[in-house]
Amino acid sequence: MSGLIAKKIGMTSIFDAEGKIIPCTVVEAGPCVVTQVKTKEKDGYSAIQLSFGEKKEKRTTKALKNHFAKANTTPKRKVLEFREFETSYNLGDTISADLFVEGDFVDVTGTSVGKGFQGVVKRHNFAGVGGQTHGQHNRLRAPGSLGASSFPSRVFKGMRMAGQMGNVNVKVQNLQIVKVDAANNRIFLKGAVPGHEGNFIRIER
Repeated sequence: MSGLIAKKIGMTSIFDAEGKIIPCTVVEAGPCVVTQVKTKEKDGYSAIQLSFGEKKEKRTTKALKNHFAKANTTPKRKVLEFREFETSYNLGDTISADLFVEGDFVDVTGTSVGKGFQGVVKRHNFAGVGGQTHGQHNRLRAPGSLGASSFPSRVFKGMRMAGQMGNVNVKVQNLQIVKVDAANNRIFLKGAVPGHEGNFIRIER
């Protein structure tokens, strides 16, 4: 496995060799600094820890300052661990967008856009109760019946109801890399990725 930490910039569209337009998400992938190397002998598993995004020193704890100083780098905003990395790296090494090539298929993990408290029609695609006849009033987006009567006299766990929507960890698999701009650390991914602009995402191959 190999991967990077990236930041979502926005969406655009490019044309392929056949002239077809491809909607793409542009992400800033790296440069990521290796801030820790874990081995099976010492930690029980092999992994590398990557960091990305500049962070002010006054907003960094002393423990993290020392942690980044060991890798001879400035404090970073995002730190993620990648297990079983296919290439060996040393503490302080830098990994950039050229880790990937055009045509690669990757998995992207990020935090989806939070939508706050939503009803059942938007959250679970309910159709609503129906028409306004037969005495119904303002019931078009209501959930309808929730529980049984005398038995079991309660609402079952897991019942689809209104509540918090979005702001969860989402993984989108098999997104194709359409273009790699290694000079500017930009990667163009076909389709959409989770989260709003400026979100940090995890790219794995």
